[in-house]
Amino acid sequence: MGSQMIQVIVLAGIALFLVLRLRNVLGTREGFEKPQEMSDGNKNGRSVKPFDVIEGGALDADVADFADPESDTGKALLAMKRIDHSFNVSEFTHGARQAYEMIVMAYENGDLETLEKFLAPEVFKPFEAAIEERNKEGYQVEADFKGVREVSVLGAHFDPRTSEGDVTMGFVGELTSMVREPGGEIVEGSADEIKQQKDVWTFTRDMSSDDPNWLLTGTGG
Repeated sequence: MGSQMIQVIVLAGIALFLVLRLRNVLGTREGFEKPQEMSDGNKNGRSVKPFDVIEGGALDADVADFADPESDTGKALLAMKRIDHSFNVSEFTHGARQAYEMIVMAYENGDLETLEKFLAPEVFKPFEAAIEERNKEGYQVEADFKGVREVSVLGAHFDPRTSEGDVTMGFVGELTSMVREPGGEIVEGSADEIKQQKDVWTFTRDMSSDDPNWLLTGTGG
């Protein structure tokens, strides 16, 4: 077997490793031809449902727009709002959408400084390891974030002992991404192919703290 053929096989193996590492860190990606238009009643990825009456006869439309107030998720969100009166689920969801784009692109661009600000240490480490491995092999990523197609509240949990609140969010992002090997050849992806990236992320915060910032404490796809 010639030396050029061996080199091609080695590069292909490295590219496959990086693709698998990317999926483990950020979730799964699927190509598609044309985005479908979302109906007017679900533009923000939220389900349209009648508001429910919560305990005491009061109605919290902010919670009811994202979860059944009688469900475990709804009760957790209500508990968070009782601790932090400034907490608003709608505003949180909007902020999570922005954080999602920022974190995804920080990873694509190898921006460890930004990632360290928004990620809990146990989540930051695999992101850091994947970026360092990519840099070690001399691979470069060229990515363009096209937008967030879907955002949804998948679950929430509140611990009254620690006042710690967790909110699990589902995202479907759209982006183009390609990987170049040290010689400049594209080994994965395309600048013209928009792909969907599906992620399930959990954000955590001490609801009694004056610090309004949430940390990414869990990732999945």
